[in-house]
Amino acid sequence: MLPSAELPKSFPLSAPPELLDRDNSILSFNERVLSWAERDDVPLLERLRYLCIVSSNLDEFFEVRAEPHLIAYQSGDRKGLYTARTFERLSSDLHTLVDRQYTLYNEQLLPAFERQNIKIISHGERNASQRAWVRQYFNREVKPLLIPVGLDPSHPFPQVANKSLNFIVRLGGLDAFGRSNEIAIVKVPRVLPRMIRMPAKESGSALLLVSLSSVIRAHLADLFVGRSVEQFSQFRVTRHSDLAVDEEDVKNLRTALRQGLVHRHYGQAVRIEVSAGCSDYLANMLLEQFELPQKSLFRVPGPVNLVRLTQVIDLVERPDLCFLPYRGSYPRQISPGQSIFEQLKAGDITIHQPFESFDGVLDFLREAVHDPNVLAIKQTIYRTGPDSELMDLLREGVRRGKEVTVVVELKARFDEEANINWAEMLESIGAQVLYGVVGLKTHAKMMLITRREGRLLKRYGHLSTGNYNPRTSKLYTDISQLTADTALTTDMEHVFVHLASQSRLPPLKKMWLAPFYLQRNLVAKVDSMAKAAALGEPCHIIVKMNALTDEDLIFSLIRAGKQGVQIDLIVRGACMLPAQVKGQTENIRVRSVIGRFLEHSRVFYFKHGQKEDLYLSSADWMNRNMVRRVETAWPVTDSVQRQRLVEECLTVYLQDQVDAWELGANGVYSRCKPSSRKKAKGAQATLMQRYGRDVQGK
Repeated sequence: MLPSAELPKSFPLSAPPELLDRDNSILSFNERVLSWAERDDVPLLERLRYLCIVSSNLDEFFEVRAEPHLIAYQSGDRKGLYTARTFERLSSDLHTLVDRQYTLYNEQLLPAFERQNIKIISHGERNASQRAWVRQYFNREVKPLLIPVGLDPSHPFPQVANKSLNFIVRLGGLDAFGRSNEIAIVKVPRVLPRMIRMPAKESGSALLLVSLSSVIRAHLADLFVGRSVEQFSQFRVTRHSDLAVDEEDVKNLRTALRQGLVHRHYGQAVRIEVSAGCSDYLANMLLEQFELPQKSLFRVPGPVNLVRLTQVIDLVERPDLCFLPYRGSYPRQISPGQSIFEQLKAGDITIHQPFESFDGVLDFLREAVHDPNVLAIKQTIYRTGPDSELMDLLREGVRRGKEVTVVVELKARFDEEANINWAEMLESIGAQVLYGVVGLKTHAKMMLITRREGRLLKRYGHLSTGNYNPRTSKLYTDISQLTADTALTTDMEHVFVHLASQSRLPPLKKMWLAPFYLQRNLVAKVDSMAKAAALGEPCHIIVKMNALTDEDLIFSLIRAGKQGVQIDLIVRGACMLPAQVKGQTENIRVRSVIGRFLEHSRVFYFKHGQKEDLYLSSADWMNRNMVRRVETAWPVTDSVQRQRLVEECLTVYLQDQVDAWELGANGVYSRCKPSSRKKAKGAQATLMQRYGRDVQGK
């Protein structure tokens, strides 16, 4: 691949604009997600779910993005990408966002639940009978699993796992040996549910919930007989958790990653959350223990782990407080009961998930597994989850004598353990399991079926913008394409051979592959639009993706925009391109759509005069996707399907005036407002209505 400095720059930027900060852009995305929790038109339990999603996202942000800022702050660095100043600014923004979360939780969501006769009841609000029930629960279910650790020279501060619930306690009086050791730590096992539903006998007509932290808090004294509890606080430590394995220096990547998973829970601390009322004495002790500055301390007026409130959704059992069930239709291009292989001979099949169901992909693989003429199945696995029908089908394929080859990406962040387990299972039954290329993540989504048809071997393929995960296929928007196109399936075969043998990749006819050609070809494509626009020809670029942070691609778009290319970017999350800046990016508009489903499809559209090109891809426009991953992009050549994808993935999203946000010249997103009083629909709602069996799921 060409280094960045050698990428073609037909129109140099004499004074390129300053790019937006990536980390701030990520936080801005989470503010947009949080807005769904603030919306009165969203069902109550779904509002709680969005609040939990933001907390989960922030956990990952701290685990992956916070450490270099913290190190720079502690080192006093004043120059570079990460400095003491970036840490201070980021810390301030994070505290503001977390404060907004808890204000929403306490002042809007909890009162709204009470109006629905649902209450998370604190110790002070419980009557005598309820307190007796909680005490019995504590003694029966909780106390036997708690081991308080008093700190002294022979009992140092215990190892506290990443994101686990703990209590720190300051005790009065003397211990059994007459010593005044005053600090104790209580670690709360993860196996205990964080929310408990009180039985109807105690709750009456209301639905009462009890948090585990309040149960323990009310009975801390029972753990320290003969001592008085003077001060206490729940606390939670977030640690840097991005696994780093030197692939060049390990003999077995799978073994090294499995060992690394053990240590992930005890990486460098980057954040401490404590109760709002935690004393300065205890808070400072925790900061000292974990070697963190005051700005890494978060005092929260509520549970230290809002993510665990997702348990409330299951405990409440109120469908009327959730979104109406939605089931996507079976893919319209597939005729049920007929061979998908035979249907593909008439042309490609496009599936728009979740508006159309993932069942079409499963049926494609199921037919391959049970077809005696199918000889081989090759597939990439990035995230498939711990319980997967698709993996069961691959296992059945091995049992039926197919040559099954699976490229498993072991380094899929936070899915490493599930992927390792699947790899070991498949390998144990005779499948050929590969782990991709050293130093690169295999993020491409491909399935290739080889079938004997008379004297010939015919290939059928599946390419996708999303993962082979039946669960997330119901929650993420993605595009699947089934094909029998000889040129495209031959390209897929070359890529699989390349991943297995790591031999030189032959020229590909249709597919663009990272890290070899994808970035270079995209830049060249954008530059070709710029050249045409400079000659006065109308040009339009529309790109839908999850993130835009690759500087070479960003500057290529800016160059094209300055030459007159009209550019619309639909970027769900982080975007570093400053849009609508006078004299720089007036021709570039950036919008983000946040909806019921997670926007995940990657669609790249280029129009030059009457000529249209559209590509689907597994890759976002991020540097890691372009140079440190195996990614694919491929053209949609059928004009009917191309126009369908333009309309469903691009046009309807550019017309969204309900769930869309637009990036202003000041770097701030503003929510779009309907242009008329007529009830508007968001893009996802429009597609749900178009494809859903019906909102009742029948």
